[in-house]
Amino acid sequence: MSLKDRLLESTAVYRSLMAPLAEVKFAPIAANNDLSQARRVLDVGCGPGTNTHHFANASYLGLDINENYVEYARRRYGREFLAVDVTQYAADRSERSDFIVINSFLHHIPTPETRRILEHLSTLLTDDGHVHIIELVLTEERSLARQLTLWDRGKYPRPLDEWRALFEENFETVVFEPFPEKICGLNLANLIYFKGRIKLRDGSD
Repeated sequence: MSLKDRLLESTAVYRSLMAPLAEVKFAPIAANNDLSQARRVLDVGCGPGTNTHHFANASYLGLDINENYVEYARRRYGREFLAVDVTQYAADRSERSDFIVINSFLHHIPTPETRRILEHLSTLLTDDGHVHIIELVLTEERSLARQLTLWDRGKYPRPLDEWRALFEENFETVVFEPFPEKICGLNLANLIYFKGRIKLRDGSD
C-alpha cells in the first residue's frame, strides 16, 4: 500500500480531505429525491459516515470493509454500521432497503467485482426502491479534472458509457446525470449520478 493510501486509511486524514467535497458529491441525490421519504437506507462503502446525517429519520445501515472507519462512524453518529464485504451481507425480504447509496466506491473496484456487487445489491433492494450511485468519470479530453482522476487512489474510474453499461446490467435507469465536482469555480472531477430501479428479469411478472 502506498503512503498516500495509508494516509487516506486514517479517518482524520480522510475527513479533512474529503469533507469539503462531500456535499458537492451528494447534491444530485438530494436534488432528485425527497430524503425524508426514505424508509430503510443501506449506505455501501460508507467510509466514516460521510452520508449518515442526511438520513436522520430513516432506518440506516452503513457498510464498509475498513474497521477504523466503521468504529469512528459508530462513535460519532450512534447509528448502525458493519465492517463487512458488501457481497457477504444478506437481508431477509422484510429487511430489504428502499434507498441504497453507493457514493464514490466502485471506482476502487475491478470490473468483475463491481458486477458482483451490483448484482448482489439488486437482491437487497425493495420492489419500489432505488439505488443511488455517485461515481468518478474518466473523460477523454485533457484537463485538470482528468489528471486528478488519474491520480485518485481508486484505480478504476470509467468512461460514462462503461458506467452506464455496468449499471444497466441489473437496474433500469431513472436518472443518469453527469455533473462536475467544483470548488471555487474550479472543476476538480467529472462525476455521474445514477438512480435506478430493479430491472425485471426475463420471465418476471
